[in-house]
Amino acid sequence: MLTAATTALLSFASNHSFANNDLPDLGTAAVNTFSLEKEMQYGDAYMRVIRSSAPVLNDPVLSQYITELGNKLVAHATGVKTPFYFFMLRNDEINAFAFFGGHVGVHTGLFLNADSESELASVLAHEITHVTQRHLARSLEAQEKTAPATVAGMLGAILLTIAAPQAGMAALATTQALATQAKINYTRQHEKEADRIGMQILVDAGFDPEAAGDFFGKLASRYRFTTTPPQMLLTHPLPESRISEARNRANQYPHRFVPDNLNYQLAKARIQVRFSSYSDEMALSLFEKQLSRNSYAFESAALYGKALALLRLKRAKEAEVIIDKLLTRDANNLFYLDTKADLLVERKDFAAAKALLEQQRQLKPTSQVINANLANVYIEAGEAAKAIPLLEDMVFLDKQNPLPYEMMTQVYRQTGNQALEHFASAESMALAADYKGAVDQLNFAYRFTKDDPLQLARIEARIRQFREAEKALDALK
Repeated sequence: MLTAATTALLSFASNHSFANNDLPDLGTAAVNTFSLEKEMQYGDAYMRVIRSSAPVLNDPVLSQYITELGNKLVAHATGVKTPFYFFMLRNDEINAFAFFGGHVGVHTGLFLNADSESELASVLAHEITHVTQRHLARSLEAQEKTAPATVAGMLGAILLTIAAPQAGMAALATTQALATQAKINYTRQHEKEADRIGMQILVDAGFDPEAAGDFFGKLASRYRFTTTPPQMLLTHPLPESRISEARNRANQYPHRFVPDNLNYQLAKARIQVRFSSYSDEMALSLFEKQLSRNSYAFESAALYGKALALLRLKRAKEAEVIIDKLLTRDANNLFYLDTKADLLVERKDFAAAKALLEQQRQLKPTSQVINANLANVYIEAGEAAKAIPLLEDMVFLDKQNPLPYEMMTQVYRQTGNQALEHFASAESMALAADYKGAVDQLNFAYRFTKDDPLQLARIEARIRQFREAEKALDALK
């Protein structure tokens, strides 16, 4: 007979693909055709390496915002052949990039420099087009026809560049690709195509077509005489012709007023306070000046930024007065609800926090923001077991998100379930390509699992899968 712990583990594994071989099967780098399946495999591997080496944000509020914005654009794209996965990196550099399998990364620096959601959307639409038109795969396929060994080296170099830029460029320099030009960069034709199709996506999704030219022009003017342009201008050059073409394309569409989105300005304020080079005092001063001078896109966003800065400065009572005021304006806004939950946990009013978030979950049962906050409240209140179904829902909806696995590790530690604690920890490590660590955790899970052949067999299978994935990743490097 299965014990309660065993039943939980088997349910946990079967519901979240622990028992399935869902790890990347990279195969050989040189293939006759760079298939969509191969793109997905490489994209998964690269994303795991990025998590291990780059400051990927696991902020549920910002993740949900960028995913919803990205999906709004993807809904108006043609030729979508893969799922899309949008994520953010904590980096003040102005940059965005796309790679295999529909992965689109956005630096927080883009928010710091884009004045409106339309400007940010213009960059995302461009990157989405690189994916839908398979520009990277097409470049590699063209190279593979003449130099398979070069393509193999380039694929490894791309991975190394993601993991450690200096090492990656050194590796790339050893290939034949640099004999002519950096072949992993998109061609001018690809850039033009991404600009043209991206503009159509931008317009069809309801954004301002003039935003692309405005953002390009602003970047070109700001960095015209600098010796160290931002990374985005190195991979996406901005000659005057490109800026004028963007403006000419925009002029082909009827002029329309597109109001900015409050949630964009809230996301920008959140980044300025929590994920930028601003000190807490600088951030508070920034928003206080905006409010005193009425120099804001939305007063609510400036107030929200001020509240976040006050909270970080341990002035929680002042912050809560502002957040309560904002909630009277918009009781269902996820930015405000997330901060209100933090404030309630800060003063250990768990009953109020649970009441607030449980009510919101009735309205938004799939919201990662609500589920993550409610799970955290249960953990902080000493009711960790109640967090398990919420975290399972989060994993089901986004298997690439390490946050629920990290929280599950904490939950099972708190509830004394050592087998599941190590199992969840293993999955979290595997998402960051730490297969050795994941195998170690599974070995611990194995030791704490007794008298259950099925459970032991599942752990053994997962160990084999992690070891195979590690070999494939090493071969790619």
